[in-house]
Amino acid sequence: MGRRGIVVGGGASGMAAAIMAARQGADVMILEHMDRVGKKLLATGNGKCNLTNLSVRSDCYHSSYPDFPMKVLDLFSVRDTLLFFEELGLLTKNKNGYIYPNSEQATAVLDLLRIELNRRKVPVVLNCQIRQLKKKAGKTFTIRTSEGDFFSDFLILATGSMAAPKTGSDGSGYQLAQGFGHRIIPPLPALVQLRCEGKYFKHLAGVRCLAKVTLYSDGERLCEDSGELQLTDYGISGIPTFQVSHWAAKRLAAKKEVKAVLDFMPDKNREALSSFLIQRTRQLPDMKCQDFLTGVLHKKLAFVLFKQANIPAEQLAGEVKDSSWRRLANQIKSWEVAVTATNSYEQAQVCCGGVDTRELIPETLESRLVPDLYLIGELLDVDGICGGYNLQWAWSTGCLAGMAAGSKCL
Repeated sequence: MGRRGIVVGGGASGMAAAIMAARQGADVMILEHMDRVGKKLLATGNGKCNLTNLSVRSDCYHSSYPDFPMKVLDLFSVRDTLLFFEELGLLTKNKNGYIYPNSEQATAVLDLLRIELNRRKVPVVLNCQIRQLKKKAGKTFTIRTSEGDFFSDFLILATGSMAAPKTGSDGSGYQLAQGFGHRIIPPLPALVQLRCEGKYFKHLAGVRCLAKVTLYSDGERLCEDSGELQLTDYGISGIPTFQVSHWAAKRLAAKKEVKAVLDFMPDKNREALSSFLIQRTRQLPDMKCQDFLTGVLHKKLAFVLFKQANIPAEQLAGEVKDSSWRRLANQIKSWEVAVTATNSYEQAQVCCGGVDTRELIPETLESRLVPDLYLIGELLDVDGICGGYNLQWAWSTGCLAGMAAGSKCL
């Protein structure tokens, strides 16, 4: 008879862990506090489910102990993940290294995971609230819940973080981990929008444009990313904002000053842009400045940039001094905004912070403090950038923990 196991949490990592443990012959069950499993999975990749990415590198992940993520990901790699889903019957699609189900439907991924859980006879108890977890030395785990008491030889915590609580990630797993003595590095929103100072943001709401975002804190350059930037009535959003938000959250939590420098024409250097603007005045000297950047930048954005450069909207381009065009080029290339906060956990895709990874064995995700306790997925102090990296973390940690727990000798 196989080992009895309980997986707390029916998200991506929890389902993967249960499947792998069952494949080892374990008698495993999932306890999920929502009314269905995989709710957050359905929202990934805008509903298309970016499963993983062919380019997994150490700089794609953040952790207080940066060696830990790649130790895990080297043991259960992207190739292993693709094989796992191929065995489930999923046909995948490669879009410039971003891997999606061929149907581009997150529901397909969830359906195949649920089919495999059923095939492996893994019961799923829904709307199940955890009341208490405990284990006596050398004894089985006792899991007291709203649906009754359960007992197991191993316990896998796959409860998620605090990000997107409507999908089930309510942060309850941190308290459960702490109950077993684990240290929690304070969680913060990540892959999230940034709130910035400036009354002009209300005028810019809805503008989308290609831009580079560079983050600074107390004069130190932290990071940068480029892509489609979205300007909102409170600040900045879009993929490049999400990619730098980890560092913004950390520095803001430490009460440090954070500044974002926005480059709205990253394909031109400052000198080339100045020359372009000055040459354009020779071509269009009778055009009013309010129309001068039509077809170059979004009209709302151009209006604000001219105002910041102190160039009157009604002035004719040919009447503007070359020094003013250089000043406008500086505004376009390096518009500084003060970052005051991140958006809340409700808008965040993941969290930075979580269970201290020094307290886990990377090969198995087993606790160094409590034998037969495994902690996986977003519950840990590891967060990836956009592009399938956080789901890869879920698959790798879930599968490694499930294989180790299910095959461990009693």
